[in-house]
Amino acid sequence: MHSYLRAIGFQNNMKKSDIEKLTDKIVSSPDRIEVSEDSMGNEFVEMTKEIAPGAGIRVCGEYAEDGTFHTEYYYPYVEGDGITTQEQIEIEKHSEKESYAGVCDEMKLGVTLIFYLQNVAEYLSEHHRNPKMRPMSATLSALSLNGKIIMPISKNEKQIQNTKKNSQDRNYLIAAAREGDEDAIETLTLEDMDMYTTISRKIQKNDIFSLVDTYFMPYGVECDQYSVLGEITEFRLVTNDITGEKVYILTILCNELTFDVCINEKDLYGEPQVGRRFKGSIWLQGYINFPEE
Repeated sequence: MHSYLRAIGFQNNMKKSDIEKLTDKIVSSPDRIEVSEDSMGNEFVEMTKEIAPGAGIRVCGEYAEDGTFHTEYYYPYVEGDGITTQEQIEIEKHSEKESYAGVCDEMKLGVTLIFYLQNVAEYLSEHHRNPKMRPMSATLSALSLNGKIIMPISKNEKQIQNTKKNSQDRNYLIAAAREGDEDAIETLTLEDMDMYTTISRKIQKNDIFSLVDTYFMPYGVECDQYSVLGEITEFRLVTNDITGEKVYILTILCNELTFDVCINEKDLYGEPQVGRRFKGSIWLQGYINFPEE
């Protein structure tokens, strides 16, 4: 069973037979079907069923010669909105099944960003049509099993503008450092040392979340799972059509990246409001966008 089913409104104690009934229902009446050819030349079928507005389950597999569908794997998803990153994206296949990960060096984070690819069938079709074609951008989203709402840090307009300027300057330095600029590398190193010294001094008397506005960092042993802290810019409460469970879809601004996070209402501690912050662990997903012909 996929543990993140709970994020879109299912229970933790679902039996294997319940999962099979659920996937059979999706296969028998999907909202959308995508068919392509996988990396080994076999048929790859992707069936999608929306369970709640903007969220659902995707079943992947192939048809046998007798017309029956064999499920290889399934996963819950939430649809993102807008463009999250326009950095160069590489696609890597997972070793155990016909699923893929997107990888990019996101300057706004300063680390390599890895996400679970949502539109596998489209990627395979585009790749077979033109192996040299590269994604133009990615729309990221995430599922979460635990999170809490934290009050924002009080800032005036001047502080907000200074934060934006410092972030832009840092992005320029990171870009220069990637090109081998030694002065940029030295400046970044000194800035990090100064920041560490400042926080180490202030944390003796202040709460860490009054000093750190947002963060985005790897979490656990899975490469596409992260711990995040970001500002809520939008939110909505939707209902799982099958179970009646309520789930929140929060739009988060985190380290200048904007993406949607879906979490079960029961797993979110606190009341979300625009301007407040979301803190939690997430499974990052992404939909890659190709250039229009």
